[in-house]
Amino acid sequence: MKAAAFTTPGGPDVLRLLEVPAPQAGPGEVRVRIKAAGVQPYDLAIREGWSPPGTPEGFPRIPGNDFAGVVDQVGDGVEHVEAGTEVLAYTRLTAYAEYAVVPADQVTAKPASMPWEVAGGFPAAVMTPHIALEEMAVRPGDTVLIHAAAGGVGTVAVQLARIAGATVIGTASEGNHDYLRSIGAIPVTYGEGLEDRVRAAAPDGVDAALDGAGGDALAVSLNLVKDRDRIITLVEHERAAELGVRTTPFKRSAARLAEAARFYDEGRLHIHVRKAFPLSHAADAHREVATGHGRGKVVLLMD
Repeated sequence: MKAAAFTTPGGPDVLRLLEVPAPQAGPGEVRVRIKAAGVQPYDLAIREGWSPPGTPEGFPRIPGNDFAGVVDQVGDGVEHVEAGTEVLAYTRLTAYAEYAVVPADQVTAKPASMPWEVAGGFPAAVMTPHIALEEMAVRPGDTVLIHAAAGGVGTVAVQLARIAGATVIGTASEGNHDYLRSIGAIPVTYGEGLEDRVRAAAPDGVDAALDGAGGDALAVSLNLVKDRDRIITLVEHERAAELGVRTTPFKRSAARLAEAARFYDEGRLHIHVRKAFPLSHAADAHREVATGHGRGKVVLLMD
């Protein structure tokens, strides 16, 4: 099969389209013929040499931790997934390829209403904010501050918090304010005076904060949220313990994915795809994500 992989860590140019053996589904597993895969900052760290705990070593290494496609092999003991089913799926590596094998409990049905380019980046886009909002115990009547609210994770976090019944204040550049209003957030601008602007937007206070920006944004959250258990940072992992705030635990599940897919199918959750690249242009997709700018998701489509 074809895969976008690397044989030595480095910059985006180390990603090459290679021919590698196609995986086979074992007991309890399914193989998926991939239609689209998401591109995340996580994948860039893999390409640069990071090895997450529990992932296999060795090269060539295929990045990619979320994808969508059609099940084409079902291993022994799998009863609830059939060949031919269109699915959303997650993993830690191997999604930048024509096929991937995952445990059957890491897939859920793709709504017929969801285009493949949306589906490819859907699992990671929804899982992180879903976990974070649950960990922060966001509930009806809360006011939630979301930093980097126009980004791939931030836009989903805004919508899930609104579905949960919260008021949402989202920080973003001026150019994204109308978009944030369209998905139900009260926009405020980054920069000097941010804390005062948030206080003006939330006269009754802020109950929880999701930090997707770090730096001054996290400092503002610390000043505004009384209970630091209700502050989660997605970027300042090394400082989290020292500051007494939290990071998102690894609690991915097909059940979370299925709930978010239902919200999408009901028209309550929208995913914006910023740019789609063919698999052979995975390096360009990594460059796009590395800019740190732009609204929504970056995805790879199989050639």
